[in-house]
Amino acid sequence: MIPGDGIGPELMLHVKEVFRQACVPVDFEEVRVSSDAAEDDIHNAVMAIRRNRVALKGNIETNHNLPPSYKSRNNILRTSLDLYANVIHCQSLPRVLTRHRDIDILIVRENTEGEYSSLEHESVAGVVESLKIITKARSLRIADYAFRLAREAGRAKVTAVHKANIMKLGDGLFLRCCQEVAGGYPEITFDSMIVDNASMQLVSRPQQFDVMVMPNLYGNIVNNVCAGLVGGPGLVPGANYGRNFAVFETATRNTGKSIAHKNIANPTATLLASCMMLDHLRLHSYASIIRQAVLTSLDDEATHTPDIGGQGTTSGAVQSILHHVRTASGWSHHS
Repeated sequence: MIPGDGIGPELMLHVKEVFRQACVPVDFEEVRVSSDAAEDDIHNAVMAIRRNRVALKGNIETNHNLPPSYKSRNNILRTSLDLYANVIHCQSLPRVLTRHRDIDILIVRENTEGEYSSLEHESVAGVVESLKIITKARSLRIADYAFRLAREAGRAKVTAVHKANIMKLGDGLFLRCCQEVAGGYPEITFDSMIVDNASMQLVSRPQQFDVMVMPNLYGNIVNNVCAGLVGGPGLVPGANYGRNFAVFETATRNTGKSIAHKNIANPTATLLASCMMLDHLRLHSYASIIRQAVLTSLDDEATHTPDIGGQGTTSGAVQSILHHVRTASGWSHHS
């Protein structure tokens, strides 16, 4: 468990509380990493994840005022463990008021290259070159991941998002890799969409999307647009999968610094991320009890935190969730 910055530490305490109540057979080894920490910290975290193979993390702040040599701690984590697939599930939730209903999208984002390769230099004063790396091997790998996921989840369509009309070589390669992989999945419809149009389609008719796959930067932006569509950063969980390791976190990678220690953070996203982790560990019955409790407690608007228009508190929401966990586990007579 990596509590991270901002609201991370308080939400992780609630995860432990809910796990205790549901008798989840998971022990956490905690590793503290914060934005101002030495690089040793992040390497300790990476070692711990290599040992345990699975992690639940809060977000670690990356300040853009830091020198160019400073590498995002979140980024170091994902690249050193080769967590190549970032997956978020954006779906409309009960009783959360949003402009659109019936959204159910799986977004698969390439997590290790593209625009986030940290290769920048100032060739002459006032001219910066920033390298966007797209490779055939990693594009095929993420495309295959998206199609496998679509097949496993019983989804009908995969949409690749790109800008191959302008970046003919880089995004062109990505798109060709997606087309090539699509050939091996004849039962799944494949289409592609240019990123600017995809953004417009998302905010006007998001129901048309099923599974979406894209390179790193577009994935970052589209993830956040989708989270906004279903009610914001407090609701959507995210996962980073590699061949050997998996790290679970909230879908929008912000720390919630401005609301830390105010007891108003929405615990939904972090708890749902912990459910994704339990499913990954094949502890499906625990995952479904907790997930169901989280969703059921959202039915009661009294537990809604300010981010989704309510006046509830974090602890109030968690109490309600704990109550539902107890009921579901058939332990209501103990409560």
